[in-house]
Amino acid sequence: MKNTIILILSAVLVVQSISCCKNSDENNKSANEIILENIANRKSVRDYIEGKSVEPEKIEKLLRAGMAAPSGKNTQPWEFIVITDRNVLDSLAANLPNAKMLNQATLAIIVCADTTKSNYWYVDCSAATENILLAAEALELGAVWTASYPYENRMSAVKKVTEHPDNIQSLCVIPIGYPSMKESPKDKWKPEKIHKDKW
Repeated sequence: MKNTIILILSAVLVVQSISCCKNSDENNKSANEIILENIANRKSVRDYIEGKSVEPEKIEKLLRAGMAAPSGKNTQPWEFIVITDRNVLDSLAANLPNAKMLNQATLAIIVCADTTKSNYWYVDCSAATENILLAAEALELGAVWTASYPYENRMSAVKKVTEHPDNIQSLCVIPIGYPSMKESPKDKWKPEKIHKDKW
């Protein structure tokens, strides 16, 4: 009888062990699927819940995502200006023609670069910007890329408000907040844009 109980307990432990391994594999698969779904679900969000601030821990996650981007020769030329002051957000909204949604946003991240570090800073900073946008989607935040570069008047407007030094240039301003409504991503899949081996 004692041996039978031991055998039953052993069998239960083996089943649980197999089940745990299976669940672990499923969790890994789900994590990979979640990453791909997050990329597909990224969208430009321009309407935010006014007055609802983005938590500091989420802001850090956005910045960590930006700094995880690749850069040519690993120069990492990016610099990030974090704006949470209402007056500064409103001033940027007033001076940037395509960033009026800053009037609603409680956060903006300005992606800039030290142009002395790279001639291709705008490429590196574009990768950092995309990482921030994807992180915003994952954190259930809304965000949108509003360009300052290569428009001299917009870059000057950003500099006027932030007072950054001459060697720093802005690529874009990213308004960020909690979406005020549910939005669906655009389906951008176009197989006709894929060319195999030759055009």
